[in-house]
Amino acid sequence: MSKKNDWKNREGVVYSTNQNFQYDYSEAQEQGTLPPQQQNLKVSLDKSGRAGKQVTIVTGFAGKSEDLEILTKKLKTQCGVGGSCKDGEIILQGDLRDKVVQILTKENYKAKRVG
Repeated sequence: MSKKNDWKNREGVVYSTNQNFQYDYSEAQEQGTLPPQQQNLKVSLDKSGRAGKQVTIVTGFAGKSEDLEILTKKLKTQCGVGGSCKDGEIILQGDLRDKVVQILTKENYKAKRVG
């Protein structure tokens, strides 16, 4: 971490009179990924804020971002569409709720169609 920007990561520490003060940066640890049988995924359709285009959103994934990216790539490949993963959500282009639920249940995830 550069000296120039390390002050931005100090949560609540503004100034210290101690000459030997060293701030202890606590790294946020990602939780381990739950097994597929314990995941409760919700598959929904959204088109708000997307110029009327429909997207399928998968929420409820609990785990590391690397595992979320792997699942996103698998869904994109099997559905043959584009998409991404942001903020713990998988976003796929188009209305693919039924197909996504089918793929996730085949992979032993607990998937539920919402909306």
